[in-house]
Amino acid sequence: MATGHEEREFPLAEREFKTLCQLATNYAGIQLLGHGKEDMVYGRLSRRLRALGLDSFRAYVALLESDAGQDEFEHFINALTTNLTAFFREKHHFEYLASTVLPALMKRNAASRKMRIWSAGCSTGEEPYSIAMTVAECVPEHWDVRILATDLDSNVLAHAERGVYDESRVSGISKTQLHRWFMKGSGSEVRVKDRLRDMIHFRPLNLLHDWPMRGPLDVIFCRNVIIYFDNATKAALAARYAKLLHEDGTLFIGHSETLFKVSDDFSLVEKTIYQKCAL
Repeated sequence: MATGHEEREFPLAEREFKTLCQLATNYAGIQLLGHGKEDMVYGRLSRRLRALGLDSFRAYVALLESDAGQDEFEHFINALTTNLTAFFREKHHFEYLASTVLPALMKRNAASRKMRIWSAGCSTGEEPYSIAMTVAECVPEHWDVRILATDLDSNVLAHAERGVYDESRVSGISKTQLHRWFMKGSGSEVRVKDRLRDMIHFRPLNLLHDWPMRGPLDVIFCRNVIIYFDNATKAALAARYAKLLHEDGTLFIGHSETLFKVSDDFSLVEKTIYQKCAL
């Protein structure tokens, strides 16, 4: 490809780079073509070449396109997805959930005493556990609250389901919440208490494929996910979210994302917080 990469361990030709980008787009909607993405792709996938004992990206592409490469495809996608997250990341979302969304749902759903929430792209679990903490502190315990947490990356999903974190990962949580919702684990680890774990159902899911769940859902968190998609995919995904949400359901997206000129199904109510538009 571009000059200046002669020191690279593995050769990566432009054709192979474009093929890898197309495979990622076809499978997961991830958009990788663009300025600066080549080095990222090289850095993340070169680890897979070493693990497999391959000597070039040409050989890696050939593996992915072969029948024998189906097992490798999961590692390929996992390597390319970014899983930066933290407990109560984008704090204003959880403040709005506690102050506005949950009180409204308790009033609207008083008869059924049910709430259904989806964390789409849950990564290592900090988001759904933050949602669960917020719900547990605002909603009576006898309510039936279920949080579906999904992710394309099987590795981070397994970490999330364990609910075990190093103490450094929970440094942003107040001492009161830490004592209330976590138990001391081995060494420097802490473990999420069962009350929160029991609210959450972790499942693997590719957002571009079929969705097994049925609506209506009350709330969807899909944060820092659609940033990877082109506008057509974003629009299609927003339409699917709208179809799944209750008539006044709430959608939370990431701080660098927007539905402006993407979807007419939602109206902006707060920064990166949307409500489904009435029919």
